[in-house]
Amino acid sequence: MPELPEVETVRQGLVDWTLGRTIIDVEVRHPRAVRRHLPGPRDFEDHLKGQIIEGVHRRGKYLWFSLTDFPLIAHLGMSGQFRVEKEELQHQHMRVNFTLDEGQLLFLDQRTFGGFHIDEWAGVESERVPVSISHVGLDPFDPAFDMELAMGLLRSKSSEVKRILLDQRVVSGVGNIYADEALFRAEIHPRRLASSLTRAEARLVLEQAQAVMAEALAAGGTSFDALYVNVNGESGYFDRALSVYRRQGEPCPRCAAVIKREEFMNRGSHFCPRCQRAPRSR
Repeated sequence: MPELPEVETVRQGLVDWTLGRTIIDVEVRHPRAVRRHLPGPRDFEDHLKGQIIEGVHRRGKYLWFSLTDFPLIAHLGMSGQFRVEKEELQHQHMRVNFTLDEGQLLFLDQRTFGGFHIDEWAGVESERVPVSISHVGLDPFDPAFDMELAMGLLRSKSSEVKRILLDQRVVSGVGNIYADEALFRAEIHPRRLASSLTRAEARLVLEQAQAVMAEALAAGGTSFDALYVNVNGESGYFDRALSVYRRQGEPCPRCAAVIKREEFMNRGSHFCPRCQRAPRSR
C-alpha cells in the first residue's frame, strides 16, 4: 500500500490538475471501485455530478477530495492510480472516469482493492476531516503534529517499536518501507519494545521517520513496479536510496554486515544485525 510520500506525491499532482474544476459526469466502469458506497454505482454517479473540487487533502496515507457538499474518500489500495488527461482516452484497468469541465480524471486499479466512498464531515469548519478518517493520528508533516505527544504515545506502548510505528492511530503515514528505514537510521531493532525506548531514542525514531519520508517525497516516492505512479504516469525513484528495505543478503551501507529479513505481521522486517542489536529474549 502506498505510504505518505507516495500519497502526497499523488495529492500534489491532483491539486495542480483538479482544484476548482467541476465534475460534469462520472462513469463507474467496475462496481468494486465504489463497493463502499452501499446505494450502488448509479447513485454514486448522480451524487458527484455538478460537484466542485474545492480541495484535495491527505492525512497520513489517507486521501480525500473536499467537494461542494461532502468529502469524497479515495482509497488507493495496492494498485490504485489517478491519471489526468486533456481528452478522453482508454486505459487498461480504468475503473472510474470523472469528466471535468476541463479534461478527464481517471482512476485505474489493476487489483481492484482501491476505490471511493462518499463521507460526512467531523469536527469544526476550520479543522474538519471526514468521519472515517477522524480516528487517524496526525503525521509528522502536519503543522499541528506534536512531537512530545507522539514520543509519549510511542513510549507508553508495551509492544514492538515497529508495530507501534505502523499503528496509524499513534503516528500516521509510516508503512513497512519507511518504518524499516527509520529504525535503521536510528539504530533501533524492529523487535525492541517501544516502552524500553528512552526519550532521546523515541525522538530520534520519529525524527528519522520524518527525514526519510521527506527524502522519499523529494524523489517522487518509492516505486518497485508499475503499480505506483503519479498522475502523469511517472514512477518515483527513492528505491535507489533505500538502505535496508528489500536489501536482504546485501552488505549494510554503514558497517558491511549482511542485511537480514524476518517475518513480521505477514510482511517482513529488514535490518542490520550489527547496527541494530536484537533485544534480549524475555
